[in-house]
Amino acid sequence: MAYLFPSDAWAKALMEVLNASEAYAQAAKNWEGDCFFTIEPEGSMTRPVNLWFDLWHGKCRAAREIPPEEEVTPAFRFSGKLSVYQKIFEGKLDPIKALMTRQLKLQGDMKAIMRAPKAAQELVRCATQVETVYPE
Repeated sequence: MAYLFPSDAWAKALMEVLNASEAYAQAAKNWEGDCFFTIEPEGSMTRPVNLWFDLWHGKCRAAREIPPEEEVTPAFRFSGKLSVYQKIFEGKLDPIKALMTRQLKLQGDMKAIMRAPKAAQELVRCATQVETVYPE
């Protein structure tokens, strides 16, 4: 089944893949912190979409789309255009490189991100396993 990115269903599908991945569990075993991704609209997208993942020691405890009116205070807040996320989740752009080149913006502890590149790479590898449809 293909999931529309970004959507609540896609976030939940990624959560399932993450929780089934021994490689992610090992790479992220020391990771503590929830992540909030804002996908800025492009093409047929008419509004930003926010996806939240509660990542804790190699597991994803929860994942969902967050409505714009809901206030959250995550440990890490990423934002970028749909096309950047698409490149990352198709394995065409390394997420750390996207941060370093400011294609993705981060609010949160950059040092913590830089200490966990394998966790980020495994998360992306898991995302590539979710059958995904992107808006035109």
